[in-house]
Amino acid sequence: MKIRRVLVVGGTGFIGTAVVRRLVAEGVCVTVPTRRLAHAQHLLVLPTVEIVRADVHEDGAAARLVRGHDAVVNLVGILHSRPGSPWGPDFARAHVELPRAIARACDGAGVARLLHVSALKASRDAPSAYLRSKAAGEEAIGEGRIAPTILRPSVVFGPGDSFLNLFAGLARRLPLLPLACPQARFQPVWVGDVAAVIAEALARPESAGQTYELCGPAAYSLRELVRMAAALSGHPRPVIGLPDALSRVQAALLERLPGQLMTRDNLASMRVDSVCAGCALPFGRTPASIEAIAATWLAPAHR
Repeated sequence: MKIRRVLVVGGTGFIGTAVVRRLVAEGVCVTVPTRRLAHAQHLLVLPTVEIVRADVHEDGAAARLVRGHDAVVNLVGILHSRPGSPWGPDFARAHVELPRAIARACDGAGVARLLHVSALKASRDAPSAYLRSKAAGEEAIGEGRIAPTILRPSVVFGPGDSFLNLFAGLARRLPLLPLACPQARFQPVWVGDVAAVIAEALARPESAGQTYELCGPAAYSLRELVRMAAALSGHPRPVIGLPDALSRVQAALLERLPGQLMTRDNLASMRVDSVCAGCALPFGRTPASIEAIAATWLAPAHR
């Protein structure tokens, strides 16, 4: 079955924008729900995109939205949640309850394909509530009759990300960078590669029921990535790695500030290396390197 109409939940965000653009480039009609139309202004120029005002968390919203679509892509994810058992109310709502509602809605509407973006190293026994809730979300979206395709990316980078751009911005403002958990390891994957894999997975019926890890070509310590972002932005800075005790103090302080640059749960997530065990990308795709891509928007000449 050819995929002609796709509902992209979370389509106004960083990864969602890249996914929507990729699908449109391949001639797919895309529906993007959003609570605030202003958040989707940048998508209105795309020719086959329909923006729908809706709160996907409302009762019955998923059932209304999935009707008439051949496939659904769920990209909703958050990094912070208020404390609570077992994952916190915000993680439970976004990572578990919403995927379950989407799976049930797809069953009711007879949607052919369902793709869900989780997180690398999601596990029921992971050290952070974020990763545990992501694992629960995978189980929830698998409760329906449709076998979902699950993608587990490492940290995703690209213009507009909240990773490299965060460190580049801090380097422009601070004389040195005190860094919690500097030895944490990541295998960053380019947002364009993530979008391409999602589009190809939808076109491949054999990807249904499969789980794929998504990573770039190389793994780095957090210290190396911070140094790279600072240097590429034109503001190389000393990076001061903090010991575990000071890392916990820094995270506890930052989570109380507006914006929550880091929380203790984020710190717990970094205890698990976010690196792929095997092939970096499925379908024989060669991943783009962070060195080749990041300079195209972090360098002062491109900002």
